[in-house]
Amino acid sequence: MRRATTMLLAAALITAGCADAAPPGGAAGSAAPNGPVVRIMPLGDSITDGDESPGAYRTELYRQLTAAGVRVDFVGSKQSGPASLPDRDHEGHGGYRIDEIDAGATEWVRAAGPRLVLLQLGTNDMLLNYDVEHAPQRMSGLIDHVIAAAPGADVYVASLLPLDDRAAQARAAAFNAALPGIVRDKGARVHFVDMRDALTPGDLDDGVHPTAAGFAKMARVWAAALKPALTPAGSTGPAATPRS
Repeated sequence: MRRATTMLLAAALITAGCADAAPPGGAAGSAAPNGPVVRIMPLGDSITDGDESPGAYRTELYRQLTAAGVRVDFVGSKQSGPASLPDRDHEGHGGYRIDEIDAGATEWVRAAGPRLVLLQLGTNDMLLNYDVEHAPQRMSGLIDHVIAAAPGADVYVASLLPLDDRAAQARAAAFNAALPGIVRDKGARVHFVDMRDALTPGDLDDGVHPTAAGFAKMARVWAAALKPALTPAGSTGPAATPRS
């Protein structure tokens, strides 16, 4: 079953609206000898960047997808990560709140042209207690801007990870509870990814950022989130129609 699932995942990712070729200078072309490239934008804060653990979840996600035969091209205006991560492009900005990512998202997404956007954001809003009441609305607006900048992309919106600080965790829980409804209202191309139960406080290095093992758990959740696009034949449905 594991081999069959891996083959299905590879087939779906390769078929699902990939770019014809990696952009000049991209590192992903060496990951697999054949097949089109899946352009993926990891978008968020330090949990995407990997301040405490270089590469964050991106290192293990890259390994899992390339092991499945997928030619991954991470895209974004930033680069960071360990030597074990061949493609270090991303759009993770340490310390950023939702509104700060939103301020640059349109430009970043248009420039990168991603097929998949992995959005994990809001932790800093909760830690700073920054207008938490309106954080769901800010996330909704950000998603709209990502959709408008990349109308052919699928956007995967992850819930926040657990936090050691009790007050911040209570705020995060309320924010997480609002996310599924926000995502549901955006249509079939926006997907909710439940990270909340994937990690425990024991998977955190400093009460906020995951350990290497915690990031590996995140990578498994991201990879699994792509599976609903599969059909029994191992291919996806009709090509995406650009949003009006």
